[in-house]
Amino acid sequence: AMILLGTLVGGSVLILVGRIGTRTGLPTMVLTRGSFGRRGGYLPAAFNLVVLMGWAWVQALLAGITLNYVIERATGFSNPVLFAVIAQTIVVLLALFGHLGIQRVEPWLAVVMVLVAAYVFYTAFSRFGVGEFLDIPAQPEVMTTISAFDIVVATAISWTVLSADFNRHATTERAGVVGTAIGYTASTVTAMALGATALGYVFLEGGEATSFDPTVVVERFGLPLAIIIFISVMATNTMVVYGMVMSYLNVRPKDNFLVAAVVIGLISIIGATWQGLLERFIDFLFLISGLFVPVFAIMLVDFYILRLGGY
Repeated sequence: AMILLGTLVGGSVLILVGRIGTRTGLPTMVLTRGSFGRRGGYLPAAFNLVVLMGWAWVQALLAGITLNYVIERATGFSNPVLFAVIAQTIVVLLALFGHLGIQRVEPWLAVVMVLVAAYVFYTAFSRFGVGEFLDIPAQPEVMTTISAFDIVVATAISWTVLSADFNRHATTERAGVVGTAIGYTASTVTAMALGATALGYVFLEGGEATSFDPTVVVERFGLPLAIIIFISVMATNTMVVYGMVMSYLNVRPKDNFLVAAVVIGLISIIGATWQGLLERFIDFLFLISGLFVPVFAIMLVDFYILRLGGY
């Protein structure tokens, strides 16, 4: 219930900001100039670089840990830092192709993820009934109901920084709004429900489920779930690196896209070696909310109410 409610609340902000992008043709961080001025827009752009760089590191670590687990089981070789760097390097190479490259790759990655998600759901619910999952006792020391809601909303807010970057390419405002609403709601609810189901499955089998260690669930579901974790990182982190470059170009619009992408990409690769970041992941999400909820609130009021939907 919190996954669905948080997605609808946070997703509404993402959709409305994306619609401004479609109407104006401008990426999110450029749009902040409308509310904060040209120089005032530098601060959200700096926030955005921090947020997206954090996402890039977190997801590269998850991919690296997952890939390392699979390789270690098969060969005995273990080096999670190396595999995190390899994963992020692939991401940066994809991001260098810009929006069109992402547009070509994303649909195929999505198909693979849906197929593997179906496999995980089938495995979990063929072994245990829905009632057994619902009877799992609350564990407030791991996560409370309201913190779950906050995390889901914060996740939507964190992706809102990229909403106009991609929705500015929508053919019409209606297409952008409907596509974003269906796409974000369906993918987020499915992905988070998949995570909750996988952790519940681990608990019902007598294991200890921890929130941010992918090997706990990969151990139960095997290679298919490892594939979905790795591919999901490739898909989302490619957008993250692209978004960081666009945010940087908001501050320095005359700089070269390719050079900026290479430099930012190298920083994201180096940061992927910081293994301790996963322990601070929830704090990181709450930091995102603290930075961007007021920014987007001001932008939406400014554009839709004070300026009646036009810049």
